[in-house]
Amino acid sequence: MISRRGLLQVGGMSLIGMGLSDLLRLESHARASGITPKGKAKSVVFIFQSGGPSQHETFDPKPHAPDTIRGDYGVTQSRVPGEVFCEYLPRLASRSNQFSIVRTMHHVAGREFRNEHNSCSYLLHTGTTALPPGDTNASIVQPRPGRFGWPSIGSMISYAAPTEPSVALPAMIEIPRANLMTYPGRESGLLGPKYDRLGLDLACTCHAKDAAGSCPNCFSHDDPNDLKRAPGPGPLAWWDNSSCRKPDFHLPDFGLSEGFSISGLENRTGLFRKIDQIQRNLDQNESSGNMRSWDAHRHQAMRFLMGSRSGGQNPFDLTQESDKTRDLYGREEWGQGFLVARRLIESGVRMVQVNLRGWDTHQNAFRDLKRRLLPSIDHCLSGFLDDLSQRGLLDETLVVMCGEMGRTPRIYPISPNGNNASGEPFTPGRHHWGDVFPCFFAGGGIEPGRIIGRTDSQGGLPMTEAYTPEDLAATIFHCLGIGPDSEFQDTSGRPYRVYRGNPIRELFA
Repeated sequence: MISRRGLLQVGGMSLIGMGLSDLLRLESHARASGITPKGKAKSVVFIFQSGGPSQHETFDPKPHAPDTIRGDYGVTQSRVPGEVFCEYLPRLASRSNQFSIVRTMHHVAGREFRNEHNSCSYLLHTGTTALPPGDTNASIVQPRPGRFGWPSIGSMISYAAPTEPSVALPAMIEIPRANLMTYPGRESGLLGPKYDRLGLDLACTCHAKDAAGSCPNCFSHDDPNDLKRAPGPGPLAWWDNSSCRKPDFHLPDFGLSEGFSISGLENRTGLFRKIDQIQRNLDQNESSGNMRSWDAHRHQAMRFLMGSRSGGQNPFDLTQESDKTRDLYGREEWGQGFLVARRLIESGVRMVQVNLRGWDTHQNAFRDLKRRLLPSIDHCLSGFLDDLSQRGLLDETLVVMCGEMGRTPRIYPISPNGNNASGEPFTPGRHHWGDVFPCFFAGGGIEPGRIIGRTDSQGGLPMTEAYTPEDLAATIFHCLGIGPDSEFQDTSGRPYRVYRGNPIRELFA
């Protein structure tokens, strides 16, 4: 049974927003403008490294810098002559002919914004260079009346490159732990709730303390170095994590309680009669202004519900994949997320965002990157690229991966004299750094095998042309065939450009 609340909440669809007439006008404008995907890419998989990975410990190591800059790791030769990656990314280094790296992404907002998670996440996900007027790093995570809400990149794709009419899924889906991700910038803003992303929780509930990494290869940056105190059921463990180390995904749960039976989905006439009755009931309890967009939402919600429970076509059912394929991706949370992403784009979804938590490496950085984060991304992402290539999907799928920022060139302890949550002294890591960070691109019309941009000897500042989140957004839209003259209008009819940056030209032949 699908509850009334579950139906209303599917896709994070708010009942407060633009009127139906506004939504229909936007749709009409999109059709009249011919805003349809004409680029090589048919879909986008955006891999978000939440917390901000270090450029030094990934794609821009500085092996000749002092050890306070260089860090603990060596390097491995990529397939690009003269270019090296971190030594713990050997699989990706051997596949560097399949992707390109831009080393000189950066934020141009003020120092108080470009080194903070909230503001950098907003800038990255909206493809902008400044927060809305009046907002701070603290306020951007809270609702605020009168805020100028620029749409997220995903919402803009939902508007400008909608799914085909036959696709019973929303254009933008976020996995695998949407409820744990509270970063700002994911909203539809001026476009209205019709173009919201659908956030899904596919992974098992996590009970870990400040969990990071890919379950079951997960951890906490607070874990003690004393192996006798390692998390687990042991008597000396600093906490027992045995209850949640289960990486298997489940099918999306929309609230199976009193409501419609699943079999009732087949009776569409009766179904929509019931929905109309819900609308009348809600109208009696809510102001009409809060219900204007309900008619538009109900169709998207029900199309998704019918599509996601369509037996053999269910993109979330990983039991339909062979053991060989699942092993290729890795039997952990990140690999399964990439595998679901592949199945979703095969089903016609335009953009899938896969969130990877745990890259905020202030402390125990070199322990945790070496043991957990880097081996996981090296295995899972390599398997994803191999599978897309073998299936002929890489040319039409744009894969983008980055965090909201980079890390400081110099290594620091998070607190010189303090202890972490497990009682051990803080060990060194790197702090927030928005002046430069790398971004990974593959497929979708991208020319592979290129390392674009050069940073200074410490890896802290761009020495060649640098690129902003506006340029990142423009690159994504360009690959989808969304032109620079594409526009949308707000509820007052004011026109806005879909994007304002410039595609990163070095990524294209």
